[in-house]
Amino acid sequence: MRQLSRRAALALGAGGAAFTALGWNENAFAAAKEAAEAIAKFTGGKTATQGKVSIELPEIAENGNTVPLAVSVAAPMTADNYVSEIMVVAEGNPNPGVATFHLTPLSGKAEASTRIRLAATQNIVVVAKTSKGEFFTGQKLVKVTIGGCGG
Repeated sequence: MRQLSRRAALALGAGGAAFTALGWNENAFAAAKEAAEAIAKFTGGKTATQGKVSIELPEIAENGNTVPLAVSVAAPMTADNYVSEIMVVAEGNPNPGVATFHLTPLSGKAEASTRIRLAATQNIVVVAKTSKGEFFTGQKLVKVTIGGCGG
């Protein structure tokens, strides 16, 4: 049986600590699964088409407690064809459903803005539903830093 050197033991311990701190995170996997389930429920299992959705978010948010978000959908807003709902999902939040906006043709434009809370660096997914049953989607990655340290 071979003995571990002190250097190898320290390296093994450091690797284990790094894996614990950064690696396997069951909560992140659970939140991503919940996000996918929320989107599937919203779309009724239909696949959303990429495009037509614009998301304005900062690339880096120094404070995850209040991140400005603006969403718009390039779609007509007529009486027979309009965006009826816009759903915002944060894949890494413990509760991924951030907001759902309900619109009518009287809204004039398919756009909304608010501030959202983000638990960590993650993808923000937006899904828009039209009155004709079509779904459009877009997503954007937001890096949340802690105290401006780039974490």
